[in-house]
Order: sequence, then structure tokens, then C-alpha cells
Amino acid sequence: MVEGNLPEGYASEGYHHAPIIGYHRAPLSQKFGAPRQPNLVALTSVIEMLAPYDTPAAFVGLEAFSHIWLSWQFHHNNLHKSGQVSKASHGSTEEHANKADSSFRAQVRPPRLGGNQKIGVFASRSMYRPSGLGLSVVKLERVEVVEGRILLIISGADMIDGTPIIDIKPYVAYSDAVIEAKSGFAPTAPALLNVTITESAYKQFMNLVKIGQSDKTNHQDVGTNNATVSSTVCKIQNQLLISDIDSIKALIAQDPRPAYRRTEINKVFTMRYKSVDVSFQLIESGQLQIMAIVEVA
Repeated sequence: MVEGNLPEGYASEGYHHAPIIGYHRAPLSQKFGAPRQPNLVALTSVIEMLAPYDTPAAFVGLEAFSHIWLSWQFHHNNLHKSGQVSKASHGSTEEHANKADSSFRAQVRPPRLGGNQKIGVFASRSMYRPSGLGLSVVKLERVEVVEGRILLIISGADMIDGTPIIDIKPYVAYSDAVIEAKSGFAPTAPALLNVTITESAYKQFMNLVKIGQSDKTNHQDVGTNNATVSSTVCKIQNQLLISDIDSIKALIAQDPRPAYRRTEINKVFTMRYKSVDVSFQLIESGQLQIMAIVEVA
């Protein structure tokens, strides 16, 4: 169990209390559009560490590793949002444990199998797990010290903005990479779809990039150019860059639509990316086409 899932002072055999050591700051604020596995899209994001875990001394030597393991919490999990697990119980510890147990799902429907076939939860990477924890290998781009605090710049995460980080460990290739491993129902990466963008949507995107660059220039004229934690995080979360169009296409190419709706022609879906909503649809040619990119109201 992570911090906040159990009543204060709660301790019981069968439960483990782990602190949140940081938060993931990313362009994606909603589950829709997020890669279903790590390293499918090289999307840049930041791990913002919390005190006292943000001290540079705790990260000495980490920059020598190219990849890291992240343990994290599915904080948008509907089971937690419903209050069955995440709200502190005022009843007995036994009552709280019973509520947690009652939310357990023994089987899930992986999107990789079309969203219809059931398999055991422990044979999947479903978000609906007893612990509510995820585990990802991501690329460590660099370690930054800003205002005396540590920021980890990473890429390839399958997490959304605001994801609580529970632990960080270096990835060690000789023991962590198992060449002869079997991957069950997911032996290879999913096929990518071709993604196109209409001329009008591309113009919308470029106009928003120009507006963002103008706002940044005006801010620098009256402020300072010194890096701060908030400015670094804001750039990752909100500032639209020209290179973002490639990231948007790469995310949509993974086909985030529900499996049962993937044959629907001209059905519009919307993905939130940074400060914009990206609307796309399947067209008759079999491509996913970006129809509009508008600023979030």
C-alpha cells in the first residue's frame, strides 16, 4: 500500500506502507493516449523528487546508468477514485482490509487480446491490481540539480502527469535483460498505424507554437533566464514545441482507442496533450487522421 491508502498509523500483517518520494510531470494528463507499455514512445518527462528524497547525495552515481526502474502508483485507477481503497477508513483495521479485498479483480481483459478475452490479473499488466502499483523501465536522459533539488529527465515512460513515484532503482543489463524470455500473448510490440494530419490541423498547431514562443519571450524580457524547478516542469507539461507534433503522431500511432471501437470510421476521439486537445479519427484508407488541435479552454 502506498502513502494515503491506509488510516494514519495503520500497520497490519499483509500490508506495507511506502512513502511517495516524487511525482511524474508529463505532457499527458489523462489516461487516454498514454502508451500501454514503456519505451514505445520516446516522450520526454520529468521526475520531480520530494523532500527529503530530493537531496543530490541520494543520486550520486545514478548518472552512470542509461536506464532506471520506476515503481509507481496507478493514481487514476477507478477503484481508488471510487473510495473503496484510497479513502481512509474510520472503522476497524479488519474492516478496512475487507474493503480492499472486496475490490480485487481476479481477471481482466487486456486490450492486446481485443478487450474481450479474459486472463488472470497476474498474467497481465493491468492497472487493476491488488497493490495499485506499476513497474516501468525508462531511459534516464540526465540528472539535473535545480535550486538544490533533484530532477530526473527521462524518456519512454508509460505514466501520466501527477503519477506518484514509490521507488527508483538502476537498470542492470546483465541481470535484468533476459534474452531467452517468453512474452506470452504479447511476443512483439503492437503494430503501428499510419497517422496523417489535415492542413487545417497543422496550421492550428503551428499557430499555437508561435503563441507559446511569444509568451515565453515576453516572460523572459521581464524576468530572469535562470532555471527553476517550476519553469522546467512547466515546459514539460504545457509549453508546445514544434517537435511535439512528432510525439503526438507517435502516441496516436499506438492506437489508444478502445479495442471494440477500432473499426468505427469517422468516429472522433480526443487526446489531451500538454495544453491542447488533439482530435483524430479513423478514415476509410485505414489511417488515423488528426482533424483538429485546439487549446484547452
